[in-house]
Amino acid sequence: MDKINTFARAKINTALDVVSKREDGYHDLRMIMQTVNLCDSLIISKSREKGIRLTSNLSWLPCDSRNLVWRAAEEMINACGIQGGIEIELKKRIPAAAGLAGGSADCAAALIGIRSLYGINMPNEDLMKIGEKLGADVPFCIMRGTALAEGKGEILTPLPPFPDTFVLLAKPPINVSTPIIFKEYSDSEVKKRPDIEKMIGCIESGDLKGICDTMCNVLETVTIKKYPIIDEIKRHMLDKGAAGSMMSGSGPTVFGFYDSYEKGLAALKFIRAQCHIKEIYLTTVFNNKGKEK
Repeated sequence: MDKINTFARAKINTALDVVSKREDGYHDLRMIMQTVNLCDSLIISKSREKGIRLTSNLSWLPCDSRNLVWRAAEEMINACGIQGGIEIELKKRIPAAAGLAGGSADCAAALIGIRSLYGINMPNEDLMKIGEKLGADVPFCIMRGTALAEGKGEILTPLPPFPDTFVLLAKPPINVSTPIIFKEYSDSEVKKRPDIEKMIGCIESGDLKGICDTMCNVLETVTIKKYPIIDEIKRHMLDKGAAGSMMSGSGPTVFGFYDSYEKGLAALKFIRAQCHIKEIYLTTVFNNKGKEK
């Protein structure tokens, strides 16, 4: 096999709490993370010429060592003694700088794809340790599904599959800096924190309504204040029948859960027109059912 096609799936957070600030400048977090079926694709090929060649469908996207996909290939070459080179064609669909872990998902897909392409005997646990060096969300993007994430996001506890539901994702035309959001975060501004244990119980029982009633993201206290359109999108989603709606990660993407494709599609059309949003997608949750590359 000289070529493989693999997929990078976005993630959302159905709960996000900031526990404390670490000495290294990062924050300790407790989150419920969920994979969704909004995908980028990577075509990974063996090359006789040494080195890494990365191309993308986005002209502005760096295709060198600034890109996590390139760095993932470099790590695998060094860790596994791969001879020759690697060519990767990245087709982006997940919005960038959106709170959806698009870059981390691409990185994870590159690690998984290269392992498969070269038949490398490496368990997920070891691949996740490589991923952790590249980004806090990469280990979860390797594991995928539903998980409790702690620490910087790298300490993962798998959870039962999330209830099947349609997911509407809407990224307003703004860019949010995650470091700035965390820098401006203050515990004193938080009036409600997520009940992680209660949400885990709702996931275990397949109670989507309970999950939606429990959803909370403390970073909304910072991001919504800076970008009120996020709150506007949340209200539109709820008005259009979402069982629950929240900002993912540090933002600015907002997601909503819908019990039918028709409701989700109607909400998509309304919000796209009302809020002038181009990056808006209706998808589903991904639950690691069956084997996949």
